[in-house]
Amino acid sequence: MLRLALYQPDIPQNAGTMIRMAACLGIAVDIVEPASFDVSDRNFRRSGMDYLERAAITRHISFGAFENWRRQAGHRLVLAETDGATAHTEFAFLPGDIVLVGRESAGVLPEVAAAAEASVHVPMRPGLRSLNVAIAAALVVGEALRQLGGYPGPAA
Repeated sequence: MLRLALYQPDIPQNAGTMIRMAACLGIAVDIVEPASFDVSDRNFRRSGMDYLERAAITRHISFGAFENWRRQAGHRLVLAETDGATAHTEFAFLPGDIVLVGRESAGVLPEVAAAAEASVHVPMRPGLRSLNVAIAAALVVGEALRQLGGYPGPAA
């Protein structure tokens, strides 16, 4: 229904946190490589805990490979960035959307931003730079799930 893509993640703890969130919410995760760490890294595994085995993770060797896969699968790409065109609460998410978050240190390259069909931002107080990428991903994904009625039901 919804996917979360991590573009060349820098910090294993943030990637692990986002994957843990996705596992808990039933969202597939795409990791667009190269990452700045080995996904077998101890810090990555510790932050993802035992949830990494419960997550649906697809690794793509490059943005080009991800983009080819995405277009063939018919997914719309929604970039979450600090200067996105629309507030995430004002954007109409669709089933099959992929929410893409950029690198903690540098965001995404201009050609990656240009490939997105839409861009969203989380409204913040003026004068503050940005949220942690895992927090921003949680806010955007949470709003998308709310709109789509996609939150999992109560545990049996």
